[in-house]
Amino acid sequence: MRFVLAGASGFLGRPLVRSLVADGHDVVVLTRRPNKAASGHREVGWQPDGTAGPWAEVLDGADGVVNLAGESIAGGRWTPARKAAITESRLLSTRSLVAAIDLAKARPPVLVSGSAVGFYGPHGGEVVTEADDAADDFLGRLSLEWERAAQAAESGGTRVVLMRTGLVLERDGGALKAMLPPFRLGVGGPLGAGTQYWPWIHRADWIALTRFLLARPNAHGPVNATAPIPVTNEEFSRTLARVLRRPCLFRAPAFVLRVAMGEMADALLLSGQRVAPARAYELGFRFQYETLEPALRAIFR
Repeated sequence: MRFVLAGASGFLGRPLVRSLVADGHDVVVLTRRPNKAASGHREVGWQPDGTAGPWAEVLDGADGVVNLAGESIAGGRWTPARKAAITESRLLSTRSLVAAIDLAKARPPVLVSGSAVGFYGPHGGEVVTEADDAADDFLGRLSLEWERAAQAAESGGTRVVLMRTGLVLERDGGALKAMLPPFRLGVGGPLGAGTQYWPWIHRADWIALTRFLLARPNAHGPVNATAPIPVTNEEFSRTLARVLRRPCLFRAPAFVLRVAMGEMADALLLSGQRVAPARAYELGFRFQYETLEPALRAIFR
């Protein structure tokens, strides 16, 4: 089968490409800086400006499209310019893919498009599922607009799945890599009150779920890409310290994080969502790592 991936050069995209290639699939990666020497897959240059360019021909006859394109949410302080760049990068790339899908003579049957649990906003200890509404804050409005851009592909008959991803865990990137230095030095600990829920997922389960959704004809609409048992930040910190055999004695005060990071501190670190992957279970997906400690032990074994 042939799959086209956008935004596949990062922490999630690279291992997803490797997984698909290892199973014999033909993989085409859309990237701003194509590598002609890419191993096992083909890279095609694109400039996602909201329209379809010459690259669009690679979507013709593809068996599926995965959209992971967009500026990093945590890549810098949320200035007005930074927020605009985050928003524009997601909307323009998604609109470009939908435009290319609409031009295809043999239309791709499925688009799996990235989204995030930030869609829901802060929810304290309340369990949230795919049935809950978007928050009226920056991440909520961004996610809603991003999802609507992807859903435009449904009008032509393409099945659209919206993966609302939580904190993806693996040691070579993402939030976990950023957390490791203080914990290894013995000065890691909870952030703020520590009562905020952190919905997480092992990267192996994220890859397996993405592939499951590509192949499942009745999968459509939002799907929470999070493990079944989210934990509070306090639980996460203590579990990580235990796995690393380090103390968990220090706490980062909320006001320090707000001074250092501004609005981003509350949105990404000091608030959270107790997210349940209700739709994934309904569809029949089963997680390899349902609880945090076995997931972390698998990462650091």
